[in-house]
Amino acid sequence: MARQQVSTAPISPWAVVAAILLPPLGVFMVRGITPAFWLTVVLTLIAWLPGVAIALALLLIPERIPIR
Repeated sequence: MARQQVSTAPISPWAVVAAILLPPLGVFMVRGITPAFWLTVVLTLIAWLPGVAIALALLLIPERIPIR
């Protein structure tokens, strides 16, 4: 299995703020509509805090979480 390339571009501060206030929006701003976005939507619908946690993890440490 090939290793996925992950962008090393700096994350916009607005994406981090959006990930805290509305987690799916922050993920959408950086990754678009991907499985990571839908995972964040589901977790945010269950409870806000898990959505924020996964959104920040996806934005701040993307090389360890290969969900596109």
